[in-house]
Amino acid sequence: MAVEAPGHSQRKLAIAGMAGNILEWYDFSIYGFFAYAIGENFFPSQSKATSLIDAFGVFAAGFLMRPVGALLFGHVGDRYGRQRALTLSVVAMAIPTVTIGLLPTYHQIGVAAPVLLVILRLIQGLSVGGEYTTSVIFMIEGAHSDRRGMMGALGAAAAFGGVMLGSAVGAIVASLMSQQALAAWGWRLPFLAGITIGIAGYIIRRELRNVSDLPPVKPPPMLEVLRAQWPRVLQVAGFKVLESVGFYLMFVYAATYLTEIVGITKTQALTINTIGMAAAVLMLPVAGAISDRIGRKPMLLASAAAIIVFAWPLFNLMWHPKLGAPLLSQIIFATLVALFVGVAPVTAAEAFPANVRCTGVGLSHNLCMALLGGTAPMVATYLIDKTDNEMVPPMYMIAAAIVSALFVLSMKETGKTALAE
Repeated sequence: MAVEAPGHSQRKLAIAGMAGNILEWYDFSIYGFFAYAIGENFFPSQSKATSLIDAFGVFAAGFLMRPVGALLFGHVGDRYGRQRALTLSVVAMAIPTVTIGLLPTYHQIGVAAPVLLVILRLIQGLSVGGEYTTSVIFMIEGAHSDRRGMMGALGAAAAFGGVMLGSAVGAIVASLMSQQALAAWGWRLPFLAGITIGIAGYIIRRELRNVSDLPPVKPPPMLEVLRAQWPRVLQVAGFKVLESVGFYLMFVYAATYLTEIVGITKTQALTINTIGMAAAVLMLPVAGAISDRIGRKPMLLASAAAIIVFAWPLFNLMWHPKLGAPLLSQIIFATLVALFVGVAPVTAAEAFPANVRCTGVGLSHNLCMALLGGTAPMVATYLIDKTDNEMVPPMYMIAAAIVSALFVLSMKETGKTALAE
């Protein structure tokens, strides 16, 4: 049976897990909010859609390294401790983020610019591949047995908070300068701010070591984990399809959709996105807490069903001429996605035993994110461009919700059982 940390240590667990997650996801997400400017500077083309697709392609490339990062940091977390893996991941994110902010453009150094951009994005993907899942496991393992869902949801809320911070910073920067200045050099400012964020994250993680009394466990060799756990990995990855597609369509791609497709200003789009993220941050712990009372599967199935029913009309609402309509659509969408995502961390953590938990959860989560999450903005942009159908995103969301619901039905209810050792 898992050893629960005392009350004061649980608060420290929450701080250590959430703080680095906020900072890490700020660094990782700001690329998506400035993809249009990055496309113009690193992938110049006569077609704006082509530049944007190329930029989102690099965004997706970062996700290719997430499964590798999950294996690397998962192994470190399982063998050497959760805290060490978390501290290393913050450093591995901050350095390439600041470097992107300093990177010369295509017009300055030619093809080397996009090549270096891809390399830096791959390093970011390696880092974030181990950060999110390790941090939520770190929090869940030290939580009281009747609060595991809420604690895992707080970890998810921290990730949303990091993306929200990136969106807010983007909105502020966009409001302070012209569109020309923003595209030319203003997009660099949020990346350069990553240095202070990285330093803060490192200090927090370093100072909050050994706050949990969890017993050490000896993990099996990595190849043995892959051999023995692959059915569970695929099952968990399958139920996370909606989390992956929903998050990146609604909280990264939506700002571009509102600007390039619906036609509102960049400042308005980022403001709407930020408010939607705030609604999700508030709803995530609520979803986790409810799952502690009624179970994981009822919450997951209810939220998936709601998205299947409401995705199409909510996207239609984005096209309403009054600005309040897309804002309302984003808030409702954010709430529905949060009801699912808030329960996903604890459901995944409860699916694996302690000695392979970091590796198993990290690999399943990041496989799904690499294949479906990181590619969602690029796929949506490509399909809209090729089909001339602006309603591709809700169809994508509905399909993801159906797939996730089927996998959830195949899983056992774990809300009232002890964490497997």
